[in-house]
Amino acid sequence: MSSAYDFSFETLQGQPYPLKDLSGRPLVVVNTASKCGFTPQYKGLEALWRDHKESGLVVIGVPSNDFGAQEPGSADEISAFCELNYGVDFPMMAKVHVKGANAHPFFKWAGSQGGFMASPKWNFFKYLVGKDGQLMEWFSSITAPESEKFQAAISKLLGR
Repeated sequence: MSSAYDFSFETLQGQPYPLKDLSGRPLVVVNTASKCGFTPQYKGLEALWRDHKESGLVVIGVPSNDFGAQEPGSADEISAFCELNYGVDFPMMAKVHVKGANAHPFFKWAGSQGGFMASPKWNFFKYLVGKDGQLMEWFSSITAPESEKFQAAISKLLGR
């Protein structure tokens, strides 16, 4: 696989979500969890989505229970939690593994593109994918979506 657009997810509702359908659009892909100290980042991610979706940016949340078993819920529970607590409207995928041998292929690819440190170390690891489908940058959990550093990267991603 040579591009993020080569991968596919499944939505929380069980529908296929091929990234090839987003070809030419910049992406922010984030592994998420509902019971994590970083969970309030959903608010910043939703603001990012609302502020930039008209510019083509797509924020994609990918729940995982890999770190601290902090996403134990079902698809329905995850969906309800995100909507009720943070008004999440950006696309949310079905729960997957993001580390180890069973990691979703996107996360294996992203880790290989950015080197060892680019593999998720915890929940809310963020990947920025350029319009060409290539990994542009990644951010650890501690970098909030509203941080100056992250916002500067989004401006660069959008070509501003």
